[in-house]
Amino acid sequence: MGIRDLLLEIAGTYDASEGTKKEVAGQQVLRGVAQRTDLPLPTGYTVKGYGGQASAAATPWIGVFDTEINEEPGKGLYLAYIFSADLQTVTLTLQQGITHLEDRLGRGLARQEHLRRKARRLRRWTDAQRRTGWVDEPVLRHHADRPRAYEAASVIARPYETGELPKEPVLQEDLFHAADLLKRTAVAESLWWDEDSPGDIEVSYAPDDRSALEDDPLAGFRPKDSSDYIANIQAQQQVKRRHHEALIKSFGLHVVSRGYVPTTRSVHPKDLVLHRDGESPATSDEWLVEAKVVRRGNPTEAVRQAVGQLYEYSHFLYREKRRREPHLLGLFSEDVGVYADYLEHRGIASIWKEGDEWRGSPRAAEWKMVG
Repeated sequence: MGIRDLLLEIAGTYDASEGTKKEVAGQQVLRGVAQRTDLPLPTGYTVKGYGGQASAAATPWIGVFDTEINEEPGKGLYLAYIFSADLQTVTLTLQQGITHLEDRLGRGLARQEHLRRKARRLRRWTDAQRRTGWVDEPVLRHHADRPRAYEAASVIARPYETGELPKEPVLQEDLFHAADLLKRTAVAESLWWDEDSPGDIEVSYAPDDRSALEDDPLAGFRPKDSSDYIANIQAQQQVKRRHHEALIKSFGLHVVSRGYVPTTRSVHPKDLVLHRDGESPATSDEWLVEAKVVRRGNPTEAVRQAVGQLYEYSHFLYREKRRREPHLLGLFSEDVGVYADYLEHRGIASIWKEGDEWRGSPRAAEWKMVG
């Protein structure tokens, strides 16, 4: 038994016209998926079959979930084997959750357009690993909204004809490849602060002017203690420009390949924090990253601002709260020259973009973020 046998069993027994009663053979197969032990899943994954509740699903499917990313299909990213309504095809697809959008967008074209737009953004991080036979969307051959939404929500997909399913090793290889794509895509999604914005690069706040707050979130604040500091910094409208967010996103994707987990959600006013992959954030070392765009080839102002913010954040957001102090890292859009040594002597590592490569100071190399 395995993936192939399960898919063939569903294709051979499922009939939407029979409803969802307990005695319906196809529904029994789907309900039993979660208890099966013969499925070669990647480590840390769970699986569940879906055939509908009050009424039978037009397009039955199997959800495959990375428990570190998502365990429910309503929201977030997951993998799924979705059958077409005629059961002639089944598609392994990297899916977005669709039901959480119903309150805001309803069912129909608005939700489909939103899902398809977001899928195009996410697809940028899977196209480099696209293999022969992989497509953007499944074809589910049904007019109802839910199958149409599944089609729109697909980031990347591998369709199979149920009458000509590949051998088990091929299906397993495709599943593990999809699991790798899921992890990569989940990291990319986590680096977008505003997941509903239509642009290719997202910003944390929409700028309404080009004030002095553009690069210094502490300007104008005179806190008396750490609680005042945090209240001020959280309330302040911090302006983020597109190239600043692009720098953070690019670096975040880079450090994933170096064994780090980048986080931007719920860390404001910090630009980015890092933890080692596989270690608990509650007990592991933390890297506090401040990103700065070097203007007109002159790194002086960018370095000054990075030093100030890293020291102040380290003091008020860690030391004053009796938290373990982080490693400090300045992230720059280009080489900061002699300032790399200056920063090293003050306990701050530096990393910068050089063409398509990342370069950095000795401390950054020791952490294996560069080199």
